[in-house]
Amino acid sequence: MPIDSLSDEKILEMVRLAKTRQFSKTQIGIQIGCTRDTVAKYLKKLGVECEPMSSIEKLKERLDITEQKQSPIPTPTNTQKTPSRYIPKHTGGKRIAVIGDMQVKPDIDLSYCSRIGSYMADKKPDIIVNIGDFADMPSLSQHEAAGSKATEGARYEKDILAVQTAMRLVMTPIKEEMKRTGWNPRLVMTLGNHEHRITRAIQNTPKFEETIGLCDLGYEEHGWEVYPFLQPVTIEGVVFCHYFCSGSMGKAITTARALLTKKHMSCVAGHQQGRDIAFGQRGDGRQMIAIICGSSYEHDEGYLNDQSNNHWRGLYILNDCIDGQFEENAVSMNYLRRKYKDI
Repeated sequence: MPIDSLSDEKILEMVRLAKTRQFSKTQIGIQIGCTRDTVAKYLKKLGVECEPMSSIEKLKERLDITEQKQSPIPTPTNTQKTPSRYIPKHTGGKRIAVIGDMQVKPDIDLSYCSRIGSYMADKKPDIIVNIGDFADMPSLSQHEAAGSKATEGARYEKDILAVQTAMRLVMTPIKEEMKRTGWNPRLVMTLGNHEHRITRAIQNTPKFEETIGLCDLGYEEHGWEVYPFLQPVTIEGVVFCHYFCSGSMGKAITTARALLTKKHMSCVAGHQQGRDIAFGQRGDGRQMIAIICGSSYEHDEGYLNDQSNNHWRGLYILNDCIDGQFEENAVSMNYLRRKYKDI
């Protein structure tokens, strides 16, 4: 009898079900839509055993009993606690946290940075992506005229101090949890146009080259992989960038639907206040998702009015992310404020 041809997804599901030891070959075949013989031949070829647990083994599993040989308990040599090994609770694809623009600048309440860091430590994603514009850098803004009220008192040193302080607030709970449990997330930073103000200032005034630089922000010192402004980075089939360009002029794509139409793959961007999400299908029938999430802060922006300042603010968790597909979960800043009301 010929063996049914199975897709990679069905083979992965077959192996997963077999390793649980909860299902027979017949039951696995019913779940993935093939014959028992097909399941048996694939598992044999892959070297995967499929022996359902006995009733005694199932009882032991329910009671969380593991058969271990008794060994003498070693006498502790000191009372220092050792970190417990971190074991992810989720299975399947990666869990990716996406932090939108945080727009850190002097003279604002930075407690939201601590709340974001605490949430990361609680959820323990495999990867944390900061989509850029962590720093606002108002002292280097070209949108305000020199000598205007908006630029009064603006200083590069004050901007950098605010950014470094905010990054410490974000990373403190993350580093404490890493030390306590062994959790070791990948940290990815895609620089935004506000960080790019430093590069542009150097390009416009070369004498600044020996005085200021992106290194002043201190991102790498905290373990972030830093990607240049507008350089995309692809993780688990999803491409991340501060914003994506359309056409030769490099204008930002401003809707999630346009991202799918122009880029033809799952994309996540920031840059634009609020949130936008769109869904589509690839040629092979798999799902594409595009998200714009550009406001992970709480303060109002002076250049916006009462209506435009009333946008959604928050971050996203991408659960079970694999090959560009994931289950998205929006987390608002209001929720974080309620959850961590003592911060």
